[in-house]
Amino acid sequence: MSASLPISETFVSIQGEGKLTGVPSWFCRVSGCNLRCTWCDTPYASWSPEKTTRTIDELVEEAVASGVGHAVLTGGEPMMFAEVAELSSRLSNAGMHITVETAGTLVLPGLVCNLMSLSPKLANSTPTDDPRDASGAWAKRHEERRLDFDAINELIASTRDRQLKFVVSSREDLPEIESVLANIRGYAPSDVMLMPEGVTVPDPKSIAWVVEECVSRGWSYCPRVHVQLFGDTRGT
Repeated sequence: MSASLPISETFVSIQGEGKLTGVPSWFCRVSGCNLRCTWCDTPYASWSPEKTTRTIDELVEEAVASGVGHAVLTGGEPMMFAEVAELSSRLSNAGMHITVETAGTLVLPGLVCNLMSLSPKLANSTPTDDPRDASGAWAKRHEERRLDFDAINELIASTRDRQLKFVVSSREDLPEIESVLANIRGYAPSDVMLMPEGVTVPDPKSIAWVVEECVSRGWSYCPRVHVQLFGDTRGT
């Protein structure tokens, strides 16, 4: 019997973020996450996980039938599920380029990945006083788990290409980003990306500082092109 995964959604669209922005891709979003970012843009895969159980056979068949050459394994947190390694291997064997989008807190043995898309979580992600976490239990767990430099460094070392995407709220995030990067090995400045927080197209004046910092540091500005094209909607 084929192994299975809890899936929130699968769809074909263009990649909206990072080095492969604009590339037609098949997306597979697993349902379930070990973190709870207060600004999470896919709460249906974390805060209130919705799922359909899908077999690896079904997912590979769908991906190949899509006709696109890139697959994006995302979440939630795909590294939580051992079956993702088998899915990545079979998609790779079918000739697809694999991007894995992860917070970088877990390592999954046997994972096949061409582009490791890491999003280390800053303090601005912790759900302090979030009404969805009345007891504060998730805020405590999130703060304890949100950074694991051993995992990040192992993930970077395991693949030929990587990107480090930081969600930023203000200039006050910059010292923390510098501190995080000081603990990470094996990346170039061009691998570092700043993404303004939010699920709407930002006002240019509000993000001018992000552009300035990227230019001065040799980092990349990371827009959400799918939000620009389709809005904050599922399946995009």
